[in-house]
Amino acid sequence: MGVLPPKKESVMNNKLTSATRLSAAALVFALSWAISANAQLVGEDHATKAQAVANASDTKAQPSNASAKPGSLIDTKNFTLDGEKVWTDTGISLQPGQRIVVTAEGSLRYSDAKDDNGPDGLARNFKDLIRILPNNSVGRGAVIGRIGDADIAQPFVIGPKKDLVAPISGKLGLGINQAESDTGTGSYKVKVEVFAADDSTPREVAREVPNLPGIDNDLFEKIPRRIGDKAGDPGDMVNFLILGDEAQMKNVFTTAGWVKVDADVKATLVEGFIASISRESYLTMPMSQLYLFGRPQDYGWAHAEPITVVASRNHLRIWKAPFTVNGQTLWVGAATHDIGFEKDQRNGSITHKIDPDIDLERGYVQKTLCSTGLVAQFTHFLPKNPLQGAKTATGGSFHSSGQILVMKLSEAAKSTTPSTSTAR
Repeated sequence: MGVLPPKKESVMNNKLTSATRLSAAALVFALSWAISANAQLVGEDHATKAQAVANASDTKAQPSNASAKPGSLIDTKNFTLDGEKVWTDTGISLQPGQRIVVTAEGSLRYSDAKDDNGPDGLARNFKDLIRILPNNSVGRGAVIGRIGDADIAQPFVIGPKKDLVAPISGKLGLGINQAESDTGTGSYKVKVEVFAADDSTPREVAREVPNLPGIDNDLFEKIPRRIGDKAGDPGDMVNFLILGDEAQMKNVFTTAGWVKVDADVKATLVEGFIASISRESYLTMPMSQLYLFGRPQDYGWAHAEPITVVASRNHLRIWKAPFTVNGQTLWVGAATHDIGFEKDQRNGSITHKIDPDIDLERGYVQKTLCSTGLVAQFTHFLPKNPLQGAKTATGGSFHSSGQILVMKLSEAAKSTTPSTSTAR
């Protein structure tokens, strides 16, 4: 029988407070892994409602409502994005399936740039490896957007024009792809048009249910409660399950902004050498191999909060179960949150320290994946004799309510092409 989880209070932990501590942590990390990693801090600007109203210069259509004709225009607003700030709260609340068309014009000038740039941003160059940008797939100064909770929403590229369907409900934010400390001079004029949801548009909102078929104590008799190292020492707790095929699983993670972690240390060192101080390089630094069902993880995934520091990453390992649930592929995972460094009690080397409250990371996985519109249902299951506290294989400790998050992926996850290559 499912038990409702407590709300996750925060996804940001253990922020380093000085440049001295940041440098020391990076040095220890470099000695441990033989490559360096620097902080990735995405600029955040929480605009007030009053600011959003001031920026919205024109409202031409009636407010959004459920009775509007499918596909009809229900709202139009114009905004000015000032080059001196990163994010602007539009005050527009979107619903799943609503279509939005965003157009932008104007220009910015950065002090070190040779020319002005438009809404598509500057051409990316080597310096972008060390710049602090909300979206690292596009150049500095590009117009970007996000939908939903600022703590987990993945910034997407708008550029001069973007036409998309909202996958989830949430506030629309507009931004400029730049750092808080590296703002531009100038502004963009942005027009946002919102159209009523079309009934033919495939969409799904993650729905919490009391239970899911096949998720019971008989199933958990076949799933070990903990993963372990090669020597058999028990480690992290199994704290989530996913029902869906491999393509669906890969799609939901990449759509939610998780990055596939290479388990090959040598390959990662070579490929990440030049970009060793970029956010992606830090996220893809190899995870140690841990075991479940007698083999190492099939996939490793990492994610960074929009506000994060060096030594802090959300990461998880996932295994394909050797059995199915009502004919569906089952993925079994263990997720933890790196918050610093500590000594490995097995050999004295330096290893990552995890947040001992692993339920927070379980909640982070839920929030990020459910924000994609690719999760149909989710529940929390409390197995018989739940694991509520233990030590990891490296000597750290953790505690939990013992609940296991279970997510069933939607059919839409099969038809959407993953945004990032995740070939193993």
